[in-house]
Amino acid sequence: MRVAVTGGSGKLGRSVVRRLVADGHDVLNLDRSGTRGRGFTEVDLRNYGQVLDVILGLDDRHQGFDAVVHLGAIPAPGLAPDAATFENNMLATYNVFQAARRAGIKKIVYASSETVLGLPFDVEPPYIPVDEDYPARPESTYSLVKHLEEQMAIQLTRWDPELSIVGLRFSNVMDPEDYEDFPSFDSDATLRKWNLWGYIDGRDGAQAVARALENGQPGFEAFIIANEDTVMSRSSASLAAEVFPGVKVTRELGEHETMLSIDKAKRLLGYAPEHSWRSYHPNRTTPTED
Repeated sequence: MRVAVTGGSGKLGRSVVRRLVADGHDVLNLDRSGTRGRGFTEVDLRNYGQVLDVILGLDDRHQGFDAVVHLGAIPAPGLAPDAATFENNMLATYNVFQAARRAGIKKIVYASSETVLGLPFDVEPPYIPVDEDYPARPESTYSLVKHLEEQMAIQLTRWDPELSIVGLRFSNVMDPEDYEDFPSFDSDATLRKWNLWGYIDGRDGAQAVARALENGQPGFEAFIIANEDTVMSRSSASLAAEVFPGVKVTRELGEHETMLSIDKAKRLLGYAPEHSWRSYHPNRTTPTED
């Protein structure tokens, strides 16, 4: 496919672009910064005219796209004033979705966020593992925008029953070099309780995008995207019992099983994580194949 990737210069975006190119897609990175060349075009996603123009066609680059992957955003709360985060992220997503619709594109995959699950869980989750079945619980302006983006996607796909929008609720994105810090988390179970000790290897995040492009169906669906394990060496059951003693655990947890349920993504998208931080610290636990 011919795929536009917004935010392709970001941490997750770089992995996504590499994966889609490796899969044989014709990819153009649309971002405010990047490496000059045929695979990159500078675009301000807050400017609808720029977004629509580049989605419809671009001299010396392309004559339209089959799909859009939207990752471009201020990537976390606290990096900018709340009002700036709201304005930037909400406007950028509206512009990308609307431009794709005007261009007749029927396949959109975009970065939602684990934060809509109730992070940082100062209010306890309703149950563990958390999943997509309970209503969104945004606790920050950043998360509020992610929730509103999902609501917008629901209405846009209602307007156009042929349109497919997949929202991927990514966990905390990690690259292999980040795994050096993971053993330090073991000293205090509360250090990473804010997202139930979850993470997503950037390469597995990219796999989720590829699977969503392949298997996303008309309508809107949201999926939690995390790795199969936690960031901790301790068992998942002991972590849940210590930090969230009053929260119901709905099933027996595997030794290091993620508490951000990825069952839906596995079932409907064919998502299957392939990487783990444990491969980089074999002395902490049994290593897995990378």
